[in-house]
Amino acid sequence: MFSDVIRQISWDETTERIMSKTDTDVRRALARQHCDIDDFMAMISPAADKYLEQMAWLSRKYTRERFGKTINMFIPIYITNSCSNSCVYCGFHVQNKMPRTILTEEEIVREYEAIKRLGPFDNLLIVTGENPAKAGVGYIARALDLAKPYFSNLQIEVMPLSAEDYARLRTHGLNGVICFQETYNEARYKTYHPHGMKSNYEWRLNGFDRMGQAGIHKIGMGVLIGLEDWRTDVTMMARHLRYLEKTYWRTQYSVNFPRMRRAENGGFQPNVEMTDRELAQVTFAMRIFDHDVDISYSTREEPRMRNNMATLGVTTMSAESSTEPGGYCCYPNALEQFEVSDARRAWEVERDLKAIGMEPVWKNWDRAFDFK
Repeated sequence: MFSDVIRQISWDETTERIMSKTDTDVRRALARQHCDIDDFMAMISPAADKYLEQMAWLSRKYTRERFGKTINMFIPIYITNSCSNSCVYCGFHVQNKMPRTILTEEEIVREYEAIKRLGPFDNLLIVTGENPAKAGVGYIARALDLAKPYFSNLQIEVMPLSAEDYARLRTHGLNGVICFQETYNEARYKTYHPHGMKSNYEWRLNGFDRMGQAGIHKIGMGVLIGLEDWRTDVTMMARHLRYLEKTYWRTQYSVNFPRMRRAENGGFQPNVEMTDRELAQVTFAMRIFDHDVDISYSTREEPRMRNNMATLGVTTMSAESSTEPGGYCCYPNALEQFEVSDARRAWEVERDLKAIGMEPVWKNWDRAFDFK
């Protein structure tokens, strides 16, 4: 399990190594065809800032070689905001006195039909709060069953499950799982997740191993930028990615760098902030480090940033996203988990991507491809 690996790595020493990287380290990393973790640390270090143009060129080169000019499109659907966790940064946290919604089967189908009217979406991400007592594996399995007539590619972003439960959901059409570790800083993890099942750092961390053991076709990873030092967190994620690729080599992987925005209403404020330039830097570094990994940008990012990065390293995007449970049809005024920054319609995203020479792909998977 990865928990055995990461506990041999010092968070503070990793931070020191990143910050001590020099021009020589960066130039050496950019000259290599196959980079290691030390090279990745050099490319995300402050010393790499003046090499951003060269990094962008390499990132574009490797992306074109592996993915061509395609951008895979997906849409998330939130089917419940019921949650038993106390994540201090999340609008769904259990202490927030708000109406809780768990969509019925009829409402879920109405949401699916509403999504299909928005555009040619065929890649669906089903998202829930973490409340296994009220919306557990059986509920998720039923949501997958109901989605199969409408969508070819089904992914989930839910509470970490057992390997047996992941395997069970595969029989209901599950193709991919996304789970954000949020932060790899174990010493600080409970500060942000004081109560609920998400407070168990090791259970969440080793969930990726359980996905691999269950034969999940695609695994998505991410850290929440704003909790701890972003350079150290993404380095830990890069280590995790390399471990998973070697251990569960039949699985495909994706990464995301969601940035927490500063709240205007006095809510939780990020401890650190990542600039657009730094987001570009870590995106380029990840592509140079791993030519095959899928890099995803959600509607947290503004249209300008998403358009620019679509030609330089990003390979997957969401569009016309609602982060409200039932937000496409049933409950359009429910509480959002987070505010989107790109409110373009699906056809507008497609238009803008085509205008810069990219090709949006609405379907890139069919169940007939799954030979496992």
